[in-house]
Amino acid sequence: MKQLDYDVVVIGGGPAGMAAALKAKEKGTTVAIIERNDELGGILNQCIHSGFGLSYFKQELTGPEYAELFINQVAAAGIDVYLKSMVIDLTPERQVKAMNEDGMLVLAAGAIVLAMGCRERTRGAIKIPGSRPAGVLTAGLAQRYVNIENRKPGERIVILGSGDIGLIMARRLTLEGMLVLGVYELMPYANGLYRNIKNCLDDFDIPLHLSTTVTNIIGYPHLEAVEVAKVDENFVVIEETREVIACDTLLLSIGLIPENELSQKSGVSLNPRTNGPLVDEELATDQPGIFACGNVLHVHDLVDNVTLEAEQAGTAAAAYALQQKAAAVSENRPSENKTTITIEPGENVSYTVPAKLTILLQKEIRILFRVRKPLDQAAVVIQAGTTILYQGKPQAFKPSVMQTVVLKPEEINGLNGSEQSITVSVREVK
Repeated sequence: MKQLDYDVVVIGGGPAGMAAALKAKEKGTTVAIIERNDELGGILNQCIHSGFGLSYFKQELTGPEYAELFINQVAAAGIDVYLKSMVIDLTPERQVKAMNEDGMLVLAAGAIVLAMGCRERTRGAIKIPGSRPAGVLTAGLAQRYVNIENRKPGERIVILGSGDIGLIMARRLTLEGMLVLGVYELMPYANGLYRNIKNCLDDFDIPLHLSTTVTNIIGYPHLEAVEVAKVDENFVVIEETREVIACDTLLLSIGLIPENELSQKSGVSLNPRTNGPLVDEELATDQPGIFACGNVLHVHDLVDNVTLEAEQAGTAAAAYALQQKAAAVSENRPSENKTTITIEPGENVSYTVPAKLTILLQKEIRILFRVRKPLDQAAVVIQAGTTILYQGKPQAFKPSVMQTVVLKPEEINGLNGSEQSITVSVREVK
């Protein structure tokens, strides 16, 4: 058993983990990244399409190109990287236990950054009836088959769900000579970014069927067809619209779930709306010294935003670790208790990150949120009780686009514990 000490340990070597590790290293801490795969980069390694880096690097990159820039920086910074290492336990005392080819690895950390990413929802999550044949797979798995393993998942493809991965795979499979029969979406609106609908569906004449879902899977041992049907405003199937479509492959692009089994082992509380940790404005969880960022915290639409959030988490984790180290030397450990106010999602808002604020509000606070449904004209209103702290200008909102509001110190300093919570709402303008 190998035992090591680090100021900051980052779990996950994807874009979030690497960005957090680099910032923590920049602040003068000893840093380690633990990654279960053979290489750093995470999901970016199989995302060979372009569109990454427009915001962060001011240039258009593919996923592997974006990842390579960070991989090179990690190597140059001298950050210790443990590949092929599966974390099996994380304690509230910030002890990380991992297994690799050399055996057990135990890392004691001054601070932890959770950056494990997310996984795809599968057929079982939405309980599609029918047989259980080969040919039903997630869009991300199909992406790996095609882009990394050079395998062809099928000939006639139906895609359920209009998430970005599904839209991108509709184009990719078409380019590889497969026939994408259509993309079917339960909601009355598309869940992917507009640019992906335009570039991946419209440009290739791939139909998008809204308010429509797969109601049965037919065939065994291999998929032979799916039954689809329209749904009403209450998501009840309209019987007369049932239709059988012959196909050999069904791709599921039905959402992502943050990977938080380790978070729960450490005692971190999760947000029931996001399935990610509850964090404050420093991206700190309710377990002292444990921070979270990236898709393990909430599902992002752009990797550029993941990077910026991870840099914030890495900076905060480094500050915490150095503070604890200095306090240990002086034998005057800082108090872990913080007075907080909660941030509640209000009208038309699905969730917010952060979900709480400390009272030490001496700087700007970025609040991220998503709306529940498309809104043509609406305005953001943030208030504490009856006091309005912020009111935005009317604009259009889409659930697929993460929204950001920056609260200035003068807008929130008046709270100082006088209110227990603030509410973020998006109100339609008549």
